[in-house]
Order: sequence, then C-alpha cells, then structure tokens
Amino acid sequence: MHDPDKPLYLQLNMARSLLGLIDVGDVLRETIAWMDRRFESQCYDVLLSQDNNSLIAPVKPFYIRNPEHDLCSKAFIEGKPVIKEQSDFFVAAAPLKGKQGSYGVLRLNVTNSEHLEEDVAYIAALSEYAGTAFEIAKLYEQSTKLVGELKTINEITKRLNLSLQLNDVFQLADREFLQVFGADYCCILLKDSTRQHLVVKASNAEELVDEKFDVNYGFAGVICRSKEPVIISDYQFDKHVDSKLMKITEAKSLIGAPIIVNSETTGAVLLVHRQPHYFSFDNFKLLQVLSGHVGLAVTNAILHAEMRKMIITDQLTGLYVRYYLYEQIQVLQRKDACGSMIVFDIDDFKQVNDTYGHQIGDQVLIQVSDIVKRSIRDSDIAARWGGEEFAVYLPMMDIKQAHNVADRIRQLVSDETNPPITISCGIADWRRDDSKVSQDHLFHGADMALFEAKKAGKNQIQVCRR
Repeated sequence: MHDPDKPLYLQLNMARSLLGLIDVGDVLRETIAWMDRRFESQCYDVLLSQDNNSLIAPVKPFYIRNPEHDLCSKAFIEGKPVIKEQSDFFVAAAPLKGKQGSYGVLRLNVTNSEHLEEDVAYIAALSEYAGTAFEIAKLYEQSTKLVGELKTINEITKRLNLSLQLNDVFQLADREFLQVFGADYCCILLKDSTRQHLVVKASNAEELVDEKFDVNYGFAGVICRSKEPVIISDYQFDKHVDSKLMKITEAKSLIGAPIIVNSETTGAVLLVHRQPHYFSFDNFKLLQVLSGHVGLAVTNAILHAEMRKMIITDQLTGLYVRYYLYEQIQVLQRKDACGSMIVFDIDDFKQVNDTYGHQIGDQVLIQVSDIVKRSIRDSDIAARWGGEEFAVYLPMMDIKQAHNVADRIRQLVSDETNPPITISCGIADWRRDDSKVSQDHLFHGADMALFEAKKAGKNQIQVCRR
C-alpha cells in the first residue's frame, strides 16, 4: 500500500488537489490546507503580490523590497526557494510561480532544524503546484472580465446556436476560430459512431477533410484521452506526438481543446500556426471556453436531429410519416425527370385485429414495414400512410420498374408474415412532360389504382391509367 506521506505521493496528491481548481480563493484555501497539514499556522505566511484584499488567513500582501536584505523578495525575483539562518531559527521562502511569472511567496519559520531539508522540500513542491494553480485560476478569472473576449464569445455563441445542422456548426466554428485566433489552419475532429475513429469534420486544410484517424492518434487523440487542452509552443523541438496536421501545414505552434457533449469528450478543436510561440496563454484559455460552446452547439444539433427524426418518423414501424413523404415528393418533383408511387393496404386487417388482437395487429404492421425497408433503395422513401396503409415513393423510376418493386413486396408479405396476410397495391407515375405534375395528382392516381385492386379481389397490383 502506498504511503501518502512519502515525497512522491505527496507531490502527486498536491498536484491532483490544486491543479484542478480554477477559483483563486479555492487555490488559496487548498494551499493553506496543505501548509496546515505540516506546520502550525503561526509558523508560516502566504504572501501575495496580487489579491491584497484577500480575507483568507494567513494570506497577507507582499511588497517587493531589497532582495539583498529581504528573503521573500529574493525568492520572488530569483524564482527559486531560498533559506536564511536567523539567531535561533531558519527562515525559508518559496515563490508561488507559474509559467508567466511569480504571484507571491510561501514564507516559513523553522525552529527545529532536524527536519529542515524535508520542510523546505515540502514548501518548494507546494509552492510550485500552488503557483501553477494560482496562475491558471487568475487567468481564468481575468478572462471572464475582459469585455473583448466576452463579446467574441457571445457573438460566436449566437451564431453557433443559430446552426441546427452539425455540418453547419463545424463550418462556422472553423471560420470563426481562424479569424479570432489568427491561426493559419483549423481542424475540427469528431468521434464516429463506433467511437474508434476521429473524423475531420471541418478544416481549411482541405486534404484532411473527411479523413479518418485512430481515436488515439495525434494531438486530438491526446485531448480525447486526457479530456484536457493542449498547447505546443514549438513543435520543431517537441515532436513527442505524431501529427499529420503539423506535418502537412509545416506548423510550429498549436493549441487544442476538447469538444464535450453530455460530459463525454467527443472530439477536439486544433489551431496551428507556422510561427513558433504564436499562441498566448490567453488564447489557450479562450479556446477552451469557445470549444465548450461548440460542444453545446453540437448537443443542440444532435437534439434537433433526434427531435426532427421523432417528428417525421412513425413510432411503431420506423417508417416516415405521411406529411414528410408529401414534402419530399414536392422537392423531388422540382428537380427530377420522373418518379413513381406505390400505395398498398393490408387486406382484411380488421379481421386480423378481431381474431388475434391489436397487439398481434401491431406486430403485423411491423413485419410489413421491415419487408418494405429491405425491398427498396436507400434513395426511396417509405411511409406509413395511415392505419394499415403504406406508401413508397420511387425517384427516377418508371411504372414498369415500380411494378417489379411492388410485386416483390407483395410476394414477400404473402410468404413471410405471421399470421399470414396479403396486400393490395396501387401504382401511379409522373413524367416531366405531363400536363399536370403535383404530389396531390400522384397520390390520387395511386389511391384510385389501389381502390381498383381491392375491387378486383385483393392481393394484387393495379396501375393508374394515364
């Protein structure tokens, strides 16, 4: 079992507890908690060069003095821990240092020199993690106050929320991010339905669009695994991750952030520039915020697609509903040269319900719809017309071809349904040179042909006379 007080595990625990915080007050309180764990409160101070008005004890303001005489100023300026022996105790100071500078000092009075080395190592490690955490929290806090960034976020968010199609969301994000960050290239990747691959959904590096990568590949793979953003200052000297994006664009700088949908990392946004050290830490943080809004827009688009599917799909059979078929025929008649329509009805369906019950009747409807689905092309549109009546529209198919499709469905229904049933079919078609072309005219013709099939004895196909 691991000893939580060993230096390695202490540092790991410090890192875990501090580096996940984004609130300055929380960072300070957690830092103090770690100091209290080892030292008495009167033995140390947390001195800050910022947030002088903090009410959290023992946080105090820090003023830089002559570093030759002031130990804390020396540690702050040099950016490393220092120790000084007083008359009957030692004073140690360690800077709260991040990547962009120092933010304060941890000062410790050590009266027992027996553990001096361990005490200094402890505050040195704590100050490192606390400094990094403080910087992250401070930058996050500042970013929320910058009017320009907020305006950018708000404007992009508004435009993203107006897009209810996934492709529109990605194309918009690609254009906006290139402009906002001044990046040379943007690449937006999303996991496919198998969750085994990342697919490039949008990029101004056109050769990458629609390319599929292993879910662990490249910086997008790193982001998806860690659920954390990435920043690379100079890829030329930091090639620990293979990246096709960096290679083909000859980029040096990169920032990337996860796309999170329903608490799951589903993709990544990558921005690159050919110039090294191009992106600032502010850019890095802003991208995290904006990628979060991309995730929300993706969520909205997915929900819209699901809602749309629910609206246009018959819940029992999984076929389209009547009005959707009507709309699609309107669209196709404007651009196609011809098409055919099959309307068919289950013969004596009331008798099925009366004999076997409505639950078995529903099963029969499902069986018929399944036969229809596997009997038509992907481009064909099948709908539940109402009750036990179905319709199939066949774009760019003449009456003879439509008759073959109808006969195949009729025969399969007769052979495969249980309890066994039959269907009657009516077919109508249209051509561009017809005197009257409309979906209503097509529906009426197919319906009249179905009426003739019923009248002629059922379990057969009739074609509308032109």
